[in-house]
Amino acid sequence: MVTLAACGSSGSHASGDSKTVTLVSHDSWAASKSVIKDFERQSGYKVRNLRDGDAGQAVNKAILTKDNPQGDVFFGVDNTLLSRALDNGLFQPYTAKGLGTVGAQYQLDKDRHRVTPIDYGDICVNYDKKYFADHRLAPPQSFADLARPEYKNLLVTENAATSSPGLGFLLGSAAQFGDNSWQDYWKKLKANGVKVVDGWDQAYYQEFSGSSEGKKAGGDRPLVVSYASSPPAEVIYAKKRPSTAPTGVATGTCFRQIEFAGVLSNAKNPKGAKAFIDFLLTKEFQEDMPLKMFVYPVVKGAAVPADFTKYGPAAQHPETMAPDKIAANRDQWVKTWTSLVLK
Repeated sequence: MVTLAACGSSGSHASGDSKTVTLVSHDSWAASKSVIKDFERQSGYKVRNLRDGDAGQAVNKAILTKDNPQGDVFFGVDNTLLSRALDNGLFQPYTAKGLGTVGAQYQLDKDRHRVTPIDYGDICVNYDKKYFADHRLAPPQSFADLARPEYKNLLVTENAATSSPGLGFLLGSAAQFGDNSWQDYWKKLKANGVKVVDGWDQAYYQEFSGSSEGKKAGGDRPLVVSYASSPPAEVIYAKKRPSTAPTGVATGTCFRQIEFAGVLSNAKNPKGAKAFIDFLLTKEFQEDMPLKMFVYPVVKGAAVPADFTKYGPAAQHPETMAPDKIAANRDQWVKTWTSLVLK
């Protein structure tokens, strides 16, 4: 994980010449200690990390504190929330060194470079293989399947208003069924007993029966909105490594997520923030990411570990949505979703 370095009380951070870079992120940020130490050694900066909850919560808090930000650089805003961050002036422009090695399909702010793409992954429904084997029931494979009666009371998802995977799942359903028909789909899901919780940690580790922690917590939902890369995490982090992943992915329920980093508009240490973003695009960091945050690198030629691709291949045909369409509809869709599903 990121090394934590105290900022100290000398006042140097406030003056903008601090040798500490404060990274604000969602709770899933992770990097190998050796990788962060390499950055610290090469740059002369110390890294301090502030985790601010799920991505939706972290972005909202960053917007509320943008005039006096908690840190210098923000990691974890994704394509579902990007326009909200940009419209609120959260980031200052910066063209990162190494941006030319990043695939064009990930550069969603290529005209102004207020954010830099760092990774991508797929938000998908995961299923507990043992549950479906024990019940001699085929797991769902599509959005439509989830509304079928045989899957009643089996699915847990995250709140689309507070959670990026929850929002991604909502956007995926809108991409699948269209601007208006997605509402009918969610009415069916609600009637079929979908459970909604605040964030991914609660959904996956407390409610889902297929995760190692969920088993201990008594989770009883064998379907959860998570990631295509969650199955390899179950294998790699298992105390006794299984030969196959205990969880699977409903491949017809995926939505492509791209995560970005940016220099906060009123950062006290913008120079350090820019150096850190440059580092995020190095092969050293990009190749460290898959087994730390279970996401795919965006830099061309960055290697992905065999375990990662074996147990968690990226979705072949994920749903996608243009950033301008997300920007135009997201807030109203979330309000409509909230009234349909939570009330």
